[in-house]
Amino acid sequence: MCGVCPEQAGEQCVLVPFLTRSLPCFSISAVQWLCNANKKSDIPAKRLYCFFSSLYSVLVRGARAVLQLYPENSEQLELITTQAIKAGFTGGVVVDYPNSAKAKKFYLCLFSGPSTFLPQGLNEVTDEEEAKGSTFTTERVRYKIAKRGLVRKSREWVLEKKNRCRRQGREVRPDTKYTGRNRKPRF
Repeated sequence: MCGVCPEQAGEQCVLVPFLTRSLPCFSISAVQWLCNANKKSDIPAKRLYCFFSSLYSVLVRGARAVLQLYPENSEQLELITTQAIKAGFTGGVVVDYPNSAKAKKFYLCLFSGPSTFLPQGLNEVTDEEEAKGSTFTTERVRYKIAKRGLVRKSREWVLEKKNRCRRQGREVRPDTKYTGRNRKPRF
């Protein structure tokens, strides 16, 4: 990959040779730049196939590679997936938050051995769906999780803590207008 544009790579591109069939897992987050064609002689499909075939040769049989993508359009995503499958991988694309414009993330999950199940992407849950899918359990919700909205050391947090101590029967100073205020900084 560094041979594509050596003058721009500089010191960032350090080639580390890996033994064949030595990596159990691999994760990359910048694959879509391989789809760019800076010159007329550049062929993105050939570049992608070369990348995926070298990645396939490095991974252990049964290993997986997860590639986070930010494709410009659906053709670019299709090009990446077809070249990965052509190189010998199995798997597919997983989309987190498919209905969101900002939070949508594409993951190309590739398996270098027999195909296993493809993980499901995350979805945004609306109130209606959450109400339908509610399950009741007998375990208690931890206090930290239930009161996550209160900012620690704020006035509301201090008043809530004092009320809790009163309910437990402890002796607590009365609430005043100075309750929850920060003290002056002293040397």
